[in-house]
Amino acid sequence: MARIDGIDVVPGARLADLTTLRIGGRPRALLECADAEAVVAAVRALDAADVPVLVLGGGSNLVVAGGDLDLVVVALRNREISYVSGGGDHQLVVRAGAGLTWEDLVADTVARGYGGLECLSGIPGSVGATPVQNVGAYGVEVAQVLHRVRWLDRATGVDEWVAPDALGLAYRTSVLKNSDRAVVLEVEFRLDPAGRSEPIRYAELAGRLGVAPGERTDPAVVRRTVLELRRGKGMVLDDDDEDTWSAGSFFTNPVIGEDELPTVRSRVAGRLGSAQAEQMPAFSAPGGIKLSAGWLIERAGFSKGHPSSSSPARLSTKHALALTNRGSATADDVIALAREVRDGVREAFGVELYPEPVWVGCSI
Repeated sequence: MARIDGIDVVPGARLADLTTLRIGGRPRALLECADAEAVVAAVRALDAADVPVLVLGGGSNLVVAGGDLDLVVVALRNREISYVSGGGDHQLVVRAGAGLTWEDLVADTVARGYGGLECLSGIPGSVGATPVQNVGAYGVEVAQVLHRVRWLDRATGVDEWVAPDALGLAYRTSVLKNSDRAVVLEVEFRLDPAGRSEPIRYAELAGRLGVAPGERTDPAVVRRTVLELRRGKGMVLDDDDEDTWSAGSFFTNPVIGEDELPTVRSRVAGRLGSAQAEQMPAFSAPGGIKLSAGWLIERAGFSKGHPSSSSPARLSTKHALALTNRGSATADDVIALAREVRDGVREAFGVELYPEPVWVGCSI
């Protein structure tokens, strides 16, 4: 590929050094793109040459195979932030480059006194990944605050801004997840310039804040409280804490049909007793009833830290929904543990768990 302005070629790169799970082999090349135009030029050139591409942001939601990888990594390093008039009920919009660390964007908006993103504090990864995953936490998801997305349509080569409807956003997914259809270049989010948080919908957070569900409060207080809750679960990145060497919550909370709920409760009762069956978390959600993956994993017999302190890949000691690398794990180790947990929950309760990370060169 010819030299392109705004692109640095990094020799000898390893995906293990670029992902939060700290696993992954060597790509054919790593191209670091300083701006959106460089990303567009790189992806267009590689697509024209029929070269496999991995677009990389923060690397927080990837499970990557080891060894030599037959692909070129295009790393998003466009990290600009700007604030523009948005119109409608929300008069302010923040625009951020897809390569910006998500936590940096949240911190900047809250420091300026704006509400909207505070419940999503502490989530690892980059801005560009958030609409792909429809990232969510503590009662708020990206779909609720997303204004527009600038993407490169790889089929047509068109670089354009699109409305949220184009993304097909649903629970922890979009038309872009597990797809090469487009590359996110920039993202805009609606903010509350009056300094009000998003409505507090998550019961645990509302309790900590001392507010009623549905109320709004100071975004800075919400952010601080969310970070405290996440740190307690090992879900804020820390180089010194192996419980954070993960891809975040590994399985999505399963959604089952309403007619399936009695059967699941019956299986829980048969295994754990009627009291546990009645206490099983179950919430109305689009498409049926949402269950707690973490609750099911622990009740299926997979305690925090499973399988042992000597295992290279194990469940976090703080949060059973996170699969962690204790320093020497390979993709095969993570896959074996993920399969054990998935199959164990299915056998115990008849509920299928689906992994949230994107798989590169491997699969569960």
